[in-house]
Amino acid sequence: MTSHGAPEGSRIAPDGAGPVIREETADDHRDVREVHTRAFGDGDRVPGLVEALRGAEAALAPMSFVAVVEGRVVGHVLLSATRLDAPRRIVDVLSLSPLGVLPEFRRQGIGTRLVAHALAAADSQGVPLVFLEGSPHYYGSRGFEGAAAVGFRSPSLRIPEAAFQVARLSAHEPWMTGTFVYSDPFWTFDCVGLRDPGA
Repeated sequence: MTSHGAPEGSRIAPDGAGPVIREETADDHRDVREVHTRAFGDGDRVPGLVEALRGAEAALAPMSFVAVVEGRVVGHVLLSATRLDAPRRIVDVLSLSPLGVLPEFRRQGIGTRLVAHALAAADSQGVPLVFLEGSPHYYGSRGFEGAAAVGFRSPSLRIPEAAFQVARLSAHEPWMTGTFVYSDPFWTFDCVGLRDPGA
């Protein structure tokens, strides 16, 4: 689940000093809620998902990062525990969701830096795979590839095949294929795939 679009507006300082990417703290929670409320524009669904994932019991602890510009939180990315139902055994993996940037700070590379930071953090923890739903045009140049094409099955028929993506990290082994399984909060907050409004 990612937000895209690109209204013009606030700019990163012209001296070239980009955003600071750091771990989220409890003091950031209100600002992170604002980021996702404004980035996604669908009420409490995505902020509620973030809060639920922060506190969910899981095999892997969540990793949460913010982008800060001149002391202001302008972007956020969350990695949370999910699973791969592989033929040999269940594999603990991560989902990158959500990724949000305040509308007036888009198209400045903030999302790219958050994704790169998140993947590096996952790799450093020995996590073999990171999954997401998102634009293949955006994520295809940021370490992700079509998951179905490399042996993974989607957890929902409502996820367009092109949007189902994976980053294979250093700890990935060839036998790690199978079905990606979201954690309960994704289902509770209806944050999996696309709903047909006419159904």
